[in-house]
Amino acid sequence: MSIRTMWLSVLLAGLLLGCASDKQAKLAGEARISKPEAEKIALTKAPNGTIKEGELEKEKGRLIWSFDIATPDSKNITEVHVDAQTGQVVAVEQETPERERKEK
Repeated sequence: MSIRTMWLSVLLAGLLLGCASDKQAKLAGEARISKPEAEKIALTKAPNGTIKEGELEKEKGRLIWSFDIATPDSKNITEVHVDAQTGQVVAVEQETPERERKEK
């Protein structure tokens, strides 16, 4: 790979990350429930869990915090969706390692 190609790749990656963070900032402005508040709510659905990933997103027209939570007694990931307007848990799903790999 040439240096020029490498720099163009780095520039493109930076632009894509900037767009993603702009989108997250816009969505965060619409949320009534903060990320720390939503994390506490989500962890009630996965006792002793650790949040591995969390993001704010629109899903089916609803603004939600989506968290992937690992628990020490399982290889599965508990995915918890918290409504970013009300703080209500709207979905809890178990994801196996195989399903997690397919999603990425």
